Amino acid sequence: MDAKLILFCGPSGSGKTTIVKHLLSTFPVLSFSVSATTRSKRNNETDGKDYYFISVDEFTEKISEGAFLEWEEVYENGFYGTLASEVSRINKEGKVAIFDVDVEGGLHIKERFGKNLLDVMVVPPSITALRERLIARESETQETLEKRIGKAGIEMGYRNRFTNVIVNTKLQEALAEAEKIVSEFLNNKEG
Repeated sequence: MDAKLILFCGPSGSGKTTIVKHLLSTFPVLSFSVSATTRSKRNNETDGKDYYFISVDEFTEKISEGAFLEWEEVYENGFYGTLASEVSRINKEGKVAIFDVDVEGGLHIKERFGKNLLDVMVVPPSITALRERLIARESETQETLEKRIGKAGIEMGYRNRFTNVIVNTKLQEALAEAEKIVSEFLNNKEG
């Protein structure tokens, strides 16, 4: 039996990271697959825990080496990717990797891992709600805010390509729904 994997994806500001952090504290068997990115580290983030923060040059070198399971240039020189070494590390620990990625990356992971993957897309109730969340986060310039909102409109059109969709209107309800989906997947002996 191949290792099980869990994917959470969604537009920036949808709440996917909050949900993944909750699941990590709820299910000890889960281990976070740390993505690599070229974006700047936010004040509340730790290198190697939240992301591997690397330069554009280092990222493109890793692409040419084939080090990524998936990667995207989400914004100009704004790369994100999942290192194959992360999944290997987690599997060796006997844990289940959980991914927190953008929608394009999620589609690539879903395509690659198929039946052993639980795929969940987290979406906000509306673009207006998403804009309010991103503004409240206070991590965006006006330019990056508009880019993220534009991208989110496109990403939300992909929701029918995911097996599970959680509309994050009320966080406690979204957390409970995510727990139920993950629990059923982990307890399914066939996957």
